[in-house]
Amino acid sequence: MRIGVMLSMPGDLTGVAGLVRRAVEAEAAGFASAWLPQVTGLDALTVLAIAGGATSGIELGTSVVPTYPRHPVMLAGQALTVQDATGGRLALGIGLSHKMMVEGVLGLDYSRPVPHMREYLSVLNGLLAGERVQMSGTEYRVNAQLAVSNPMKPPVLVAALGPAMLRLCGRHADGIVTWMGGLPYLRDFAVPALTEAAKAAGRPAPRVVAMVPVALNGNTETAREAVTAAFRNYGQIPSYRAALDRGGAEGPADVALAGPKEVIETGLAAYREAGVTDFVAAIPQLPGANPVEAYEAMAAFARTVR
Repeated sequence: MRIGVMLSMPGDLTGVAGLVRRAVEAEAAGFASAWLPQVTGLDALTVLAIAGGATSGIELGTSVVPTYPRHPVMLAGQALTVQDATGGRLALGIGLSHKMMVEGVLGLDYSRPVPHMREYLSVLNGLLAGERVQMSGTEYRVNAQLAVSNPMKPPVLVAALGPAMLRLCGRHADGIVTWMGGLPYLRDFAVPALTEAAKAAGRPAPRVVAMVPVALNGNTETAREAVTAAFRNYGQIPSYRAALDRGGAEGPADVALAGPKEVIETGLAAYREAGVTDFVAAIPQLPGANPVEAYEAMAAFARTVR
């Protein structure tokens, strides 16, 4: 299991130079990957393209680029540009976002999320592989091929939590990115559903990228309180709430690795046993969480498993 780190979380107003510096620091610390979200702030793919020129080996991932605002032809071209800029180190994480964002902010229709993602992946995967894509679907009508020499297709990972999306990803994606799932959810629900669908489709074993809050403190209760303060709102978003419920979690603190170093080490081993291929630490920058020590501890674990 590889260990990575989030470079930022929604609400963090760090600029491009600061995010690139964090990617450089993550590589020097020994993390296998560094991930950047895409919501309404800086463009994650642009930042990662710049970070690619300042780093040499670390994988750089989006977690995740929403699909509705970007036509798959446009996203494919942008992703291949970043692949070229990073020497093939992009992990392209994409996702539906949420109804409140797609309809409430963008004014787009969110009534058919699974068909939308199915057709989106068909177009995106083909274009990333250098193919001409012709599709006349219900969501997309495309006749396109990208003018890119020797395209390097990045792994396409989808933010998937529910059963229909997990099955879809097993058939049509290279893996999933999860957030607010937690160990029981992944072990008993997501990983079995995903791997079964991939096997039935004759696809390779999928990547399972689990993004997990990590709070280091000798007092477990204090660490849990820090996670609750940092991530409370996620427990109210319907898709995350459903994942929490499937794993028997009351809130974000129940799906975090929170406590002393021994608790975190034991938790990492459990995630590995559950079938997680990539563990990505989201470290809250709040009092009570010892973020610097948590970062250093996770980096040490990353160096060990590599």
